[in-house]
Amino acid sequence: MINKIFKNYLTSKQSNPPITKKINFKDQAYFYDSKIPHWSTREYEQFADQAYIKNVIAHRAINLVAQAAASVPWALYSKDKKISNHPILNLLHRPNPFFAGAEFFENIYAYKLISGNAFIQAVGGENLPPKELHILRPDRVNIIADNLGNISGYVYKVNNSEKFFPCNKLSGQAKILHIKNFHPLDDFRGLSSVEAAAFSIDQHNQAAAWNKSLLENAARPSGALIVKNNSSYEGVLSDDQYNRLKEQMDDVFTGSKNSGRPMLIEGGLEWQEMSLTPKDMDFIEAKNSAARDIALALGVPPQLLGIPGDNTYSNMQEARLALWEETIIPLLDHLTDSFNHWLIPMFGQDLLLKYDINDISGLSSRREKIWSRIENASFLTVNEKRQMVGLSPIDGGDK
Repeated sequence: MINKIFKNYLTSKQSNPPITKKINFKDQAYFYDSKIPHWSTREYEQFADQAYIKNVIAHRAINLVAQAAASVPWALYSKDKKISNHPILNLLHRPNPFFAGAEFFENIYAYKLISGNAFIQAVGGENLPPKELHILRPDRVNIIADNLGNISGYVYKVNNSEKFFPCNKLSGQAKILHIKNFHPLDDFRGLSSVEAAAFSIDQHNQAAAWNKSLLENAARPSGALIVKNNSSYEGVLSDDQYNRLKEQMDDVFTGSKNSGRPMLIEGGLEWQEMSLTPKDMDFIEAKNSAARDIALALGVPPQLLGIPGDNTYSNMQEARLALWEETIIPLLDHLTDSFNHWLIPMFGQDLLLKYDINDISGLSSRREKIWSRIENASFLTVNEKRQMVGLSPIDGGDK
């Protein structure tokens, strides 16, 4: 049955080859001409290149969320009893020979933020617990589904090699764990947070490029060469004169190394200086506004990224607490539920994977307030208070 599914996939791919689109890099700019805006193409490679690699705000926001979430330790429980030594914990601490646990989970969260999807492969025997966990790059994974929308398996392609991972229709289990964001228009793939911020990322990148071009031209806009129209000159340059002048301007007077160089003007030409208007300077505020939108899409308070402007939180401590409560903890909950549904059953029953929220330094202020309220509750016994903070009971604590 598995071979039949894979053969059908190969046959359909040969009969309906994928349409390859040649990307015109001019269309990646915010404004290509003065008529309509052109935006970056909606592809994983573009998300990774334009956001994570080339945009400082998106890069920092993704790293901030991924590294903080990866720093949270895991805990395993069996019937409410914490287990300190188990193969699952060893596997999460060292998923494979190439990655340690923190780096492994940082990549998972980063892939999920950039593409909206993360794929994890379990390596081991057919009916045995996995010995290794590997991350698959999202753009290399194809999802195979039947006509009813049921997932039959996954195909991972690298260069010219393909590997098929079937999905058991009865149990729904597969050697691939697919973690995805909600997407209202796609049944199989998640919506990238970068895609929601793509317009703002384009604006921010182009503002930075414009500013760099301005600095390369002595930090001021170009002036205008005006040809005099009088009895000696007709106000028009010949083709040879125009080409020689243009070449001289490009080679001798353009660029940061040529800034301030005096210009010798001949042949009835005059130099008219031009300056920036207040309207032209609006790009600074537009860049900061785009940066705030990027931070908003990725769930990071702007204060933590050094973005000037509207401060939603009164201090940095409140901003860090909001980052954990509104962004990182939901991300951890999603991955924890996915592991309890996919990974834990491979090792047996009566096991539950959790993350230790008491070890999160960013939540220390909230934890102190909760402990203070519990301590001051006179209607609770000592053991009831200890239970509420996750501690075991003591003798005589029920009075």
